[in-house]
Amino acid sequence: MNDRYAAFRALHRPGRPLLLPNAWDAASAAALAARGHPAIGTTSLGVAAAGGKPDAAAATRTENLDLARRLRGLPVLLTVDVEGGFSDELAEVAGYVAELAELGVVGVNLEDGRPDGTLAPVELLAAKLTAVRAAAPGVFLNARTDAWWLGVPEPREQALHRARAYRDAGADGVFVPGAPDDTVGLLAAEVGVPLNVLHRPGGPGLEELGRLGVARVSTGSLLFRAALGAALDLADAVRAGRDGAPGGVPSYGWVQELSGRFGANLSR
Repeated sequence: MNDRYAAFRALHRPGRPLLLPNAWDAASAAALAARGHPAIGTTSLGVAAAGGKPDAAAATRTENLDLARRLRGLPVLLTVDVEGGFSDELAEVAGYVAELAELGVVGVNLEDGRPDGTLAPVELLAAKLTAVRAAAPGVFLNARTDAWWLGVPEPREQALHRARAYRDAGADGVFVPGAPDDTVGLLAAEVGVPLNVLHRPGGPGLEELGRLGVARVSTGSLLFRAALGAALDLADAVRAGRDGAPGGVPSYGWVQELSGRFGANLSR
């Protein structure tokens, strides 16, 4: 077990969940690192939208590699959302994650949701996990099931069945976005590996999720969408003749300094 993998795994403490903020480019990742987050994830929506591509369409294979390359200078542990691995060929998925690992990526999310709104066969994602584990043993595998996200029949049974299968195939953790609040505790108790849930505005906070046994809480695309919303609000305010600038807007100098602080890799 390498040191970075061990350090990332140690952050997943049931009852004391890791808050994993999700970045979409070098600047957002550097800003989050500057705020002291020990680990950062990527958001597939943010990475795709920033590149003018749709999310969940297996279209950002190159963008993820490029972003991982740019973020090598950051003093954080990076995990990357690779959707379904951008292929159903096991060797291609395993090779892709191994390539990310060579760039310093310590974790990946692999999901069973498909662009057509269906779930991939449980055996397929399990096989991908096994192949990736063999090719990249130093990568934390977070297996995501979209049983609730896609509204399939009997989502609780599907989620539990898939979580156990993914665990047995080598997953280090399981991510169940969209799980109802009253089901989170059951999932945490039953899946047998650290449970990751998605932060929901207005939903349980970190402390309450910790009491339910959650080990990791992701922001997903929320930060990216909030940034877009703030930009639109400010543009509307200026157009309407109002000041509108919130007090928390980072200065030009602070943003300019980020790249210098974390090394030239952020500009490559």
